[in-house]
Amino acid sequence: MCHNLTHTHTPCQGVSLYIPQPAINATVEEDILLSVDYSCHGIPTIEWKYTSSWGVQKIVEWKPGTQANISQSHKDRVCTFDNGSIQLFSVGVRDSGSYIVTVTERLGSSRFGTIVLHVSEILYEDLHFVAVFLAFLVAVAALLISLMWVCNKCAYKFQRKRRHKLKESTTEEIELQDVEC
Repeated sequence: MCHNLTHTHTPCQGVSLYIPQPAINATVEEDILLSVDYSCHGIPTIEWKYTSSWGVQKIVEWKPGTQANISQSHKDRVCTFDNGSIQLFSVGVRDSGSYIVTVTERLGSSRFGTIVLHVSEILYEDLHFVAVFLAFLVAVAALLISLMWVCNKCAYKFQRKRRHKLKESTTEEIELQDVEC
């Protein structure tokens, strides 16, 4: 996982929001922590939305210390934390996009921040397939070369036997001709 070291700190009179890692690179099947921290007066409402080329989708909304309202699309894939962070389990390429967190305090002031997640395929699986395929091709090539070598040897022996028989029959004809004289 690659960590971007830039920090986002958004102070406000009512709510402040801190995002330690605004950009995250991940690979398929990883569990990803979208980490934030906030400070405000009272207990806020925290909401996470996902934005991609497909549009905006609400992921979860909750007040720390209470049950989270997780959207149907993310059930069993999200865990919430009282500091406002969420964890996404077993991410896929489809999870790439912008994640927007909004922290709203009781009096109505709010702050939002964005974390960009990029999920890529695991490269070594593709390389593994290529390596196995190349090994298979090498094995087939070795088998074909061995088969050609055996066939060549057989053909050579067959030709030697035929030449030997031809020599014998030619010698017999010469001997027969000598006897007739």
